[in-house]
Amino acid sequence: MSFDRTIKIAPSILSADFANFGAEIRAIEDQGADWVHVDVMDGHFVPNLTFGPPAVKAFRPHVRTFMDVHLMIAPVDAYIEAYAEAGADMISAHVEAGPHPHRTLQAIRATGRKAGIALNPGTPVEAVEYLLDLCDMVVVMTVNPGFGGQKFIHSQIDKIARLRGMIGDRPIHIQVDGGVDPTTAPLVAKAGANVLVAGSAVFKGGSVQEAAVYGRNMRAIRDAVGI
Repeated sequence: MSFDRTIKIAPSILSADFANFGAEIRAIEDQGADWVHVDVMDGHFVPNLTFGPPAVKAFRPHVRTFMDVHLMIAPVDAYIEAYAEAGADMISAHVEAGPHPHRTLQAIRATGRKAGIALNPGTPVEAVEYLLDLCDMVVVMTVNPGFGGQKFIHSQIDKIARLRGMIGDRPIHIQVDGGVDPTTAPLVAKAGANVLVAGSAVFKGGSVQEAAVYGRNMRAIRDAVGI
């Protein structure tokens, strides 16, 4: 997949109908999703429990675009190969998840998958400065990870802008995850983010039977950032 900095909408299926994932994934893609974002949580690193490798493997046949798997788990290294084999296109791990994030990124790269590093709101941007040459993406959490529907943390806008300056002309995406909606999307895009994860803002009010609502919700985000 060639690199470009165009704005991408990556709906988080954490907000989808858990009894109907295949149809939900097809619906968001039909309505214009660029990526499909999968939030993996272990009940230890974050206070929620979601998708193991078998679930991600089950999602894979339904994803026609790009499957972006965000591992909010610790330890993380032991599970990278399983999520790669399950079909992830991008695997992101947290810089806070272990003592050797450089090794973690190497392990992701060794599977042939794109490699991302994620930052919690309380983690300074400098934590990834010496990891950028191993990254395809940096994820800036704009809520505390664990649950959807949280309030956007505005202090992270400065972090995004500083990260954008740090990246320079490297082919690295900046993803924003948490509280993205038509109000906050233009703020993060202006700061330099180009991959916008949105859960409740995409899925609210819609369903597989009323998938056009997903399309309208995504269009509202695109319109807000002027694309």
